Amino acid sequence: MTAPAFLIAAMASGQGKTTVTAALARHVSSRGGRVRLFKAGADFLDALILERAAGAPVHVLDLWMVGEAECRRLLDAATREADLVLVEGVMGLYDGTPSSADLAHALGLPVLAVIDVGAMAQTVGAVALGLRDFGAIRLAGVIANGVAGGAHAAMIAAALKDIALLGTLVRQATTIPERHLGLALPAEALDLEAHLDALGRSLDLDLRIWERLLRENPASPPQASAAVTRLDSRSARAERPLAGRRVAVARDPAFAFLYPANLQCLQRLGASIEFFSPLADEPVPEGAAAVYLPGGYPELHAAALSRAAAFHASIRRAHAQHVPMLAECGGMMALADSLEDGSGRAWPMAGLLPGRTRLQSRLAALGLQGLATSAGEIRGHTFHYSTLETPLTASARTLAHPGGGAGEAVYRVGTLTASYFHAYFDSCPRAIAALLLGADP
Repeated sequence: MTAPAFLIAAMASGQGKTTVTAALARHVSSRGGRVRLFKAGADFLDALILERAAGAPVHVLDLWMVGEAECRRLLDAATREADLVLVEGVMGLYDGTPSSADLAHALGLPVLAVIDVGAMAQTVGAVALGLRDFGAIRLAGVIANGVAGGAHAAMIAAALKDIALLGTLVRQATTIPERHLGLALPAEALDLEAHLDALGRSLDLDLRIWERLLRENPASPPQASAAVTRLDSRSARAERPLAGRRVAVARDPAFAFLYPANLQCLQRLGASIEFFSPLADEPVPEGAAAVYLPGGYPELHAAALSRAAAFHASIRRAHAQHVPMLAECGGMMALADSLEDGSGRAWPMAGLLPGRTRLQSRLAALGLQGLATSAGEIRGHTFHYSTLETPLTASARTLAHPGGGAGEAVYRVGTLTASYFHAYFDSCPRAIAALLLGADP
């Protein structure tokens, strides 16, 4: 018997999808249920909050970046080990290519629509009707966020007519703080556990409707088409080109943007993983065969990173010894000559990549991208507010999806590969292995 699974979506960003997903997860887990959560689209921060809400790693699902077959495999595994599976959508239900609606349709997921009703009443019916009828999705119900009280909830329920009001969440006195890239990291959110517990208690579910939805365990998803089966990812599972090699992975609040699937991919490729914290001035572990510096918030910790003498010396030494390195976004920023923070102050960094990065107030780049390599296409995304000024010429450039326009520059300095591009390793494990063995992309 597999668990029911639902996509939690909304008409736009900012409606409270993460809040409601976390609230529903805590509501069920506090009553002994096992919950597994996913995040649709390329995302790190929402996934970290959801991980705390569910007490288990949160994987991303994206039909292009992850691949339909792999999305199906991950979802199937979760439904076999949990009592409830929830997938938080991205942006508005029909936004993007692929969209949350595309994901729901492909995987056979009924949709629970989150609607922020804080500034509306009867109009909620029109919003829900539009979400239901615009595309090929199955709307299972609505969760109203920001309800003022019982009378308000009654108006909402009446306006929805034949669409079920599954539950309501009252206006919250406190929220998880946000910054330029999204929600604050879980470790920075004050009393996050207490806040998540309060959300679970505040969610008022209509148990009659909820139990009916659980009984209507969603039908088995349709079979993946040959066109979307990722042969490279599937066949590479049996290969172990990184066997016997130790990969040092930076992980702390400055380098927290890390897909759990990337670590699992490295392990399937045969690597052993050793974490270290540049923010705590920990050096690159001795004997590491490769170094991976993921993205994060180095701009918020520029002062501490500039003083990390042991880290700087060790990363320079490893580079001089031709240790392969992959630095993504924030990881790249920490390896430039300097980092200019939001106040305009420049902080010296490790100096492996000539040039400086500068934080700006406007978004510099956002979207899915792919990097063509001799081993295949690495898929991933970009999302950053900083820019890099460097005399270097890019050795390669990603292509935006779906338009195909020029994306992020990829730089090579010795065995260092650096870019604003965040790679999803399982999209092309052979190419990732080659990079971490020192090959050109």
